[in-house]
Order: sequence, then C-alpha cells, then structure tokens
Amino acid sequence: MNLTLSVDERLIKHARKVAQSMGKSLNQLIRDYLEQLSSENNVEQEIEELRRLSASGHGRSKGWRFDREEAHERS
Repeated sequence: MNLTLSVDERLIKHARKVAQSMGKSLNQLIRDYLEQLSSENNVEQEIEELRRLSASGHGRSKGWRFDREEAHERS
C-alpha cells in the first residue's frame, strides 16, 4: 500500500541521514517503525513478563541487595 505524508523537508533530510547510517532506506526505516508500533502483542507480553518477575520476587540475586554506600563505592 502506498501512503502519502506531509513532512517538513528538514525532517526528511535528517531522517534520510539517520536511515543511511543504519544501512537502510528511509522507506525501510518507516516500515520497520510501523511494524514495531503495531506489534502490541509483543509489548503486552513483555509487560506481563516484567510483572510476573517483579511479583514473584524471584531473580538471580538470591535475596542480596546492595545498600547506598555499596552503590556509590569506588575502587
């Protein structure tokens, strides 16, 4: 499907440079973004997984937590 957009010329020039630096065309970059944007199932699944892990309290820390001094300690 073809889509027509009204976009500022400076924005298009910048977006083309960004796409080129990624080894993509602007068209491909926009398609990728729209595909990612429309994949709500993935986002919902990731949120649910995060909630499950947060609620369970199970992680790899085995209950260990660092305190403020340890967080700012320099070697």
